[in-house]
Amino acid sequence: MRLDGKVAIVTGGSRGLGRAVALRLAEERAVVAIVYASDRASADETRREIEARGGKAQAYRCDVANPDETARVVKAVNAELGQVDVLVNNAGIIRDALAASIRDEDFDAVINTHLKGAFNFIKHCYFGFIRQRSGSIINISSVSGLLGSAGQANYAAAKAGLVGLTKTVARELAERHIRCNAVAPGIIGTDMTSHMVDDPTRLEPIPMRRLGKPEEIASLVAFLASDESSYITGEVIRVDGGMAM
Repeated sequence: MRLDGKVAIVTGGSRGLGRAVALRLAEERAVVAIVYASDRASADETRREIEARGGKAQAYRCDVANPDETARVVKAVNAELGQVDVLVNNAGIIRDALAASIRDEDFDAVINTHLKGAFNFIKHCYFGFIRQRSGSIINISSVSGLLGSAGQANYAAAKAGLVGLTKTVARELAERHIRCNAVAPGIIGTDMTSHMVDDPTRLEPIPMRRLGKPEEIASLVAFLASDESSYITGEVIRVDGGMAM
């Protein structure tokens, strides 16, 4: 298996896209740290499914926007599971509104979760990666960060920020054989987007005329986490059915 023995942190790993990523990395025989914000039941369900398939996982509660909590979780993962080899920054929330109507607290919450949360985990894994002179960081951005998205100024800004963060960290760490890439999903079929399936107009911007599957994102993440992508860094790879081409 491509990730046999490696330790992977997946933030927002209890459900949706993060759950699919956690399951796929475990399928590749990574030991998975499932980071969740509040839904312990879903995190435990994901952990149990990984274990039922013969894998190993552990769940960790964390407010990713809090640097002290992220430091605690990274330290615990290193001590309990082993040195982190793969970091997938997937945690996110949505607080949609037109730019003139977004409440300050909603703007800050989205930026802090998506962008500051990714920065916090990168910062606290940074020197561990340097010491072992290897590692793969995968930031889950979005086509919204590339194209903009009406009613999502906070979300689009956070996802665009992840692109800049990805390229900067990739430049800082490339000489140490540590890679940092971003994945930019389009509209992915999760609980949050299930209503779109019955509304053909929502699929019109997608040349392939369908929603993406969480597993299609997870497959790319598994590739970027593995040594098969050892000469890829600083990239933003779209998985969007052609939306942003």
